[in-house]
Amino acid sequence: MFKSLTDRLTKTLSALRGTGRLSEQNVRDALRDVRMALLEADVALPVVKAFTDAARDRALGTEVTASLTPGQAFIKVVHEELLKAIGPGAPLDLNATPPVVILLAGLQGAGKTTSAAKLARHLKDKLKKNPLLTSTDVYRPVAREQLQRLASQVGVTYFPSDSDDPLTIAKAALAEAKTRFHDVLIVDTAGRLHVDQDLMQEVQQLSSLLSPKEVLFVMDAMAGQDAANAAAEFGKALPLTGVILTKADGDARGGAALSVRHITGVPIKFMGVGEDVSALEAFQPDRIVGRILGMGDVLALVEQAQEKFDQEQGAQLAEKLKKGKRFDLTDYRAQLSQVMAMGGMGAMLDKLPGGAAMAGKVNPQFGDKELKRQIAIIDSMTAKERAKPDLLNGSRRRRIAAGSGTQVQEVNRLIKQYDQLAQVMKQMAGGGMAKLMRGLKGRLPPGFGPR
Repeated sequence: MFKSLTDRLTKTLSALRGTGRLSEQNVRDALRDVRMALLEADVALPVVKAFTDAARDRALGTEVTASLTPGQAFIKVVHEELLKAIGPGAPLDLNATPPVVILLAGLQGAGKTTSAAKLARHLKDKLKKNPLLTSTDVYRPVAREQLQRLASQVGVTYFPSDSDDPLTIAKAALAEAKTRFHDVLIVDTAGRLHVDQDLMQEVQQLSSLLSPKEVLFVMDAMAGQDAANAAAEFGKALPLTGVILTKADGDARGGAALSVRHITGVPIKFMGVGEDVSALEAFQPDRIVGRILGMGDVLALVEQAQEKFDQEQGAQLAEKLKKGKRFDLTDYRAQLSQVMAMGGMGAMLDKLPGGAAMAGKVNPQFGDKELKRQIAIIDSMTAKERAKPDLLNGSRRRRIAAGSGTQVQEVNRLIKQYDQLAQVMKQMAGGGMAKLMRGLKGRLPPGFGPR
């Protein structure tokens, strides 16, 4: 989401990183570049002005100028002022007599229905709650069917209704949640413009009826500052408690994330980072600012790996290699699928320090599209061919290329990459990993390496 902003800020701040002395001139030049980067990212002007004024005052004060490394001290100032601009995160407030009601509101097309399902999954899997989902969107065709399908996908209960009255649906759903001992009721509402008086009155009536503990504005990150301004208008009509920022994995400029707290006065609580129902992250400002400044978010990568990686599959592969069995193309496909489950190579790089800058320089053969093509190639092989890659002669490779819609050269490239990885796996199984780690000793972070 912050790629262009990250590129601009990283370039500007890198020039100051090794500076032995900061002058009023180079601080002014750096902040001018930062200001332009923020404005181009569609950050609200009041936020930009407050940020640059505070950063300038601190940069020219003794806090930075008296530092032994003023360039790095200035970057620390930028980091802290960005944190102030983006605002603190906040968890869901579920401290109420069950069922706790969460009401979702927002503009049409912002992703409320998908967010409702993602939020239900988060409550079920992470907080061990028993949520009930319902939709009061009686205007959009198949809106209720869509949420019912998503509820089934994430494994939570959906409350259906044939009524065309949103208030009737909401009242019945609340009664059902109480009867069936659901501890949370998530209510999806129809998309509406803040200038539509009838629909705004309807959502106000829903809020009065349900007395929700959380009223979350679902905001499209791609819409930028306009969406943040719309959130402020919704805040005048509803007791907003937070924001869900959707499509944060897209090619957005990032200004919405930096502006919404200032404009609405409520925190961002979650970010939607993909189409999958699991792609919802609790908003953690320090990590987001780290990504903006090109510092990455290694903790998020580790957490994602723990959640997405199939631990049992990994253990089976380790045991297989330990017994001296061959790493085959079925194993290779499983590794490619694990990378894709993490959001692809781009998403992984985005969380590594300096990864955003590396992403554009990654060899195309390791790009997400190529990973999908490689999976398709392997899927076009027979089980016997995957188990015994030595069988893949010229005629078989031509058949596989035709079956996967690729070229023979691509099949050859995959086999070559597989052969290289299989060799590495063989060395690791024979104790080569320990040798490699010993060779890297002294260049690894504390806690890593052989003991």
